[in-house]
Amino acid sequence: MSLLTVRGLRKAFGGIEAVRGVSFEVGAGAVVAMIGPNGAGKTTCFNMLGGQLRPDGGSIVFRGRELAGLPARKIWRLGVGRTFQVPAAFENMTLLDNVTVGAFLRHPHRSAARERAWEVLEFTGLKGLAEQPAKTLGTPGRKRLEIARALATEPRLLLLDEALAGLTPAEIQTAIALVRRIHGRGITLVIVEHIMEVIMNLAQRVIVFNQGRIIAQGLPQDVVRNPEVIAAYLGHTQRPTD
Repeated sequence: MSLLTVRGLRKAFGGIEAVRGVSFEVGAGAVVAMIGPNGAGKTTCFNMLGGQLRPDGGSIVFRGRELAGLPARKIWRLGVGRTFQVPAAFENMTLLDNVTVGAFLRHPHRSAARERAWEVLEFTGLKGLAEQPAKTLGTPGRKRLEIARALATEPRLLLLDEALAGLTPAEIQTAIALVRRIHGRGITLVIVEHIMEVIMNLAQRVIVFNQGRIIAQGLPQDVVRNPEVIAAYLGHTQRPTD
């Protein structure tokens, strides 16, 4: 059953069409990856799904509700959470307070929000750092805190925007394990990612963007062999490796 249905989604900036009539579906419980060269339209699409940008046209239906044009706070309340490519925590607040802010979306009373935040911190492996200010974290910790803040809103659909970028190979494996645990909780995932190792390990289906449109959709092992996808990444007939 489709959890998210996107039809004819469009967005232009001046005379430049960043997203050109994009259509796709995401089934409940799926892990779907969006890939493509820089500037292909992935993040613009994400920003429309999450409410950070208003589409110029098209439809975004989540659990039977039209999202196109709704503000982000209403989209989050409906059950769509997201991370951002560049984490933006409250630097001088503790990790616990950062995650509590997200938990307030579902738990208006401070004690309940605090309890939820502790649960999320434990789940994401950050409980031991709960009382530290966010500014003390390195890249892996910041990425994990960004995921924790999104999880605290209790999403049914989680949009991960390059949540594993900038990590070492060992850190990537740890992050992949966390994403698998998130999926194991029944949360549907849509991931924007450049690291093909991540795509091949996590995604059940891949959507490939290029120049604002979708050029391929399918199983990861099929998509990476698609000549149009290879040409979009490298401009010649070699299989992409990153």
